[in-house]
Amino acid sequence: MLMNMKDLLAVANKHNFAVPAFNISDYNMFNGIMEASEEKNAPVIIAIHPDELSHTSTEMVKGIIDRINKSPVPAVVHLDHGATFEQVITAIQAGFTSVMIDASSQPYEGNIATCQKVCEAAHAVNVSVEGELGTIGNTDSVETTAPDEILYTDPEQAKDFIEKTGIDCLAIAIGTCHGIYPKDKKPELRIDILDDIKKIVDAPLVLHGGSSNKDSEIAKSVEHGVNKINISSDIKVAYYDKMREVLKDASLREPNQIQPPCVEAMKAVAYQKIELFQADGKASLY
Repeated sequence: MLMNMKDLLAVANKHNFAVPAFNISDYNMFNGIMEASEEKNAPVIIAIHPDELSHTSTEMVKGIIDRINKSPVPAVVHLDHGATFEQVITAIQAGFTSVMIDASSQPYEGNIATCQKVCEAAHAVNVSVEGELGTIGNTDSVETTAPDEILYTDPEQAKDFIEKTGIDCLAIAIGTCHGIYPKDKKPELRIDILDDIKKIVDAPLVLHGGSSNKDSEIAKSVEHGVNKINISSDIKVAYYDKMREVLKDASLREPNQIQPPCVEAMKAVAYQKIELFQADGKASLY
């Protein structure tokens, strides 16, 4: 069941759970995530970063949408961290039902203007828009260009930003980093900032870069009002660690021998995230 982000997250916001947004880089990963979501009866967001889209091609999106339309669980096809208006338009034309425009590195007024422009184009065709305010730290430069340090989201500015841009959900910076943390970094979420934002903002809130935060912290963020959480590094580590293990058998050369155990390893992580975000069983609410 294909949906846009606004409608999907409205239910999560009302019932106080978070929908996982899993970044996928090929069809096998995508299909595994759909299977895991169906098995857990959970709504899901299929997130594709522009770098991932350049690898998979926009043609694959047609197959993704067809698979979702045949699924009993609600799902969104979402552009993750679109950096330019052109990337957003490409995604919309390919069939994405949601886009993120990440202009958080721009000055505040520039971020507003960019989001307004994207909202005008996307909303005209019933595509939802995610914006970002504040900056999320970066430990992994492969998929993002986030800064090394975190600039926390200001609650009053968040309210003003949503009102002026018309975005459907907001990614906030409360103490996470993209990628897997090095051993000397100890992430800690600022739940107090989340609470302050939630008190004055009605739009669903998004958490990026929580791969190495404690499960207890992530669970607390859901309890305190986060409705979408991005997962990329965790499922990819599981997928490719298993692939490295499988490929130790030099006789294997067929994808249908190599990839299934990798998908199963990835699905095990997906199950855990779905349950952690309290999304399991929530497809029945749609």
